[in-house]
Amino acid sequence: MTTADSLQQQEVSQMNSAQPYCGVIGLGSMGLGMARSLLRAGLPVWGHDVHKDVTAQFAEQTGQPLRPLAEQAARSDLLFIVVVNADQACEVLFGEQGIGKHLRPGSVVLLCATVAASRAREIAAHLAEQDVQMLDAPISGGAQRAAMGGLTIMASGPDSAFAAAEAGLDAVAAKVYRLGDQAGQGSQIKLVNQLLAGVHIAAAAEAMAYGIRQGCDAQALFEVISHSAGNSWMFENRVPHLLAGDYSPRSAVNIFVKDLGLVLDSAQQDVFPLPLTATAHQMFKQASASGFGREDDIAVAKIFPGIDLPSHRAEG
Repeated sequence: MTTADSLQQQEVSQMNSAQPYCGVIGLGSMGLGMARSLLRAGLPVWGHDVHKDVTAQFAEQTGQPLRPLAEQAARSDLLFIVVVNADQACEVLFGEQGIGKHLRPGSVVLLCATVAASRAREIAAHLAEQDVQMLDAPISGGAQRAAMGGLTIMASGPDSAFAAAEAGLDAVAAKVYRLGDQAGQGSQIKLVNQLLAGVHIAAAAEAMAYGIRQGCDAQALFEVISHSAGNSWMFENRVPHLLAGDYSPRSAVNIFVKDLGLVLDSAQQDVFPLPLTATAHQMFKQASASGFGREDDIAVAKIFPGIDLPSHRAEG
């Protein structure tokens, strides 16, 4: 199909009320996969990223013309916000150049960032003042599942927003959990997920470091544990990065500095103890302070002294 044919098909699809016009803000490892999943499902979609070359490349893939962000927002039925944190989401929507004021009444924002439940409620309330609905819809599954349209979404919000967003949710997710009609409920469950994910990664790093220090062959250690009771999804998913000496970020150390910090902050409000979370958080903070914050989260293993981790194996 030529670019002109693709453009014509996109414009026709947009005019079809059965096909919501979708936007994705944040074309990182997760957002780009989601945008491509929407496109693969036949939905008209545009994308935007702070890196202009990424935005331009995606527009070329879709055949969509590059339009001003405010104009794209005004045309959209569904807007996926796939940024790092609540501050970035608020800047996109309500900042000096924010697009929130350009959104059509009745359109739906899907907030996919990991944020505190209180911030999700604040953003939803602000959008409601403009007659825009919001689904508090944090995501889980990693870049590979995002690219396959196989994410898990933990969503809460009004029934009408779920109905309007059904086609978009079906395109990007294998499982959509409806967790209530109020913003904040989805985000709170995502924080529980991040608690477990962060603790499991920290535990996997500590276990591998301990085994290597005691003279175990790293590959053999991984093979045995991944088929034994001590295995976890994070151990099985992240340790291969360590074995390959490949710390290119799929999910970075700094993500868990942020997310476990959110977990601890929310628990502090209720004076609720989270000793394992606090320890894991300190491990990720130490890794970040040591210069590994932008590396893959299994780089937390680098904080352990006196061990030789596997180095990158150059191809060829």
